[in-house]
Amino acid sequence: MDKSNIIIEKLNNHQRIDVNEGLTLFRQADFLTLAGLANQKRFYHHPDKIVTYVVDRNINYTNICASGCRFCAFFERPDKGKGYIISKQDLFDKIQETLNLGGTQILLQGGMHPDLEIDYYIDLLTFIKENFDIHIHGFSPPEIDFIAKKSCFSIEKTLSILKAAGLSTIPGGGAEILCDDIRKKVSPNKCTSQEWLEVMRQAHLQGIRSSATMMFGHIEKDVHIFEHMDKLRRLQDETHGFTAFIPWTFQPDNTRVAVKKKTAVEYLRVLAASRLFFDNIDNIQASWVTQGDKIAQTALFFGANDMGSTMIEENVVASAGVDFMLSREELTRLIQRAGFEPRQRDCYYHLL
Repeated sequence: MDKSNIIIEKLNNHQRIDVNEGLTLFRQADFLTLAGLANQKRFYHHPDKIVTYVVDRNINYTNICASGCRFCAFFERPDKGKGYIISKQDLFDKIQETLNLGGTQILLQGGMHPDLEIDYYIDLLTFIKENFDIHIHGFSPPEIDFIAKKSCFSIEKTLSILKAAGLSTIPGGGAEILCDDIRKKVSPNKCTSQEWLEVMRQAHLQGIRSSATMMFGHIEKDVHIFEHMDKLRRLQDETHGFTAFIPWTFQPDNTRVAVKKKTAVEYLRVLAASRLFFDNIDNIQASWVTQGDKIAQTALFFGANDMGSTMIEENVVASAGVDFMLSREELTRLIQRAGFEPRQRDCYYHLL
């Protein structure tokens, strides 16, 4: 029996595979074998034919950022005078429109703005909570790490202040690849892998749940992809705080990383591998924002059980020249056409 077959047998018996076994399978198994295994695992975790989605809006409170990541086409440098900080009126209008469209949450993210103190974030959250009954899914680990360092507070204290002001859950952004040799090259001014993981650890300990992401297809190798997933899986064993894993491909247009864009097949292979590797994260999300509707639909047969957000607004990926947009009606039709039942969910994956 060759090595791949032994690994497949382990998966069929719902046994955990390690990094080396994951890599072996990823490198050796053919495309449809990976798809079949991931689809089987998807139904093991979610026996029904439901595919979930959330109605929300991505609000970027500022695009001014000191990080200078080579892969980002959205940010503006602090000294260039081209950036913005959202006004209270704009924020109010965007949230009101989200609620009018049936939205249940906002994804609140921005750049690492060197002039904003923690009081700004407290005021931002308080303003939202005083005016709206809406879930705030906000501030990725690099932002929280940046706020903590700027305030000379611990991560634990920073999170507890933000939570008290209205923060409910944290998006898994800014993870890129959680290997510091890669991070130093693509996002040298962002928090380290360990700092990213520590923000998530402390959040989970305070009952703040989060998603986890991976941006691949830039300068990493397949071994880094599995190293990244292994770090997330170990933390999930410890805290059980991750609600979902979202792998998505780097979009090279308008950025300073000259690489060829990953193909749909490469995306789907990684997606399938993530479903097989994460025996302790319930939900795997398809990325229609970077892949478009047809590939996102195909992803439902490669291990994904969630379509993510309707994205009433999205600016970061759009800045890299990708502008797939889907209305709630189109998203639900897409799910139905693939033979699944679309169901709106909240941030905790409770069906609404």
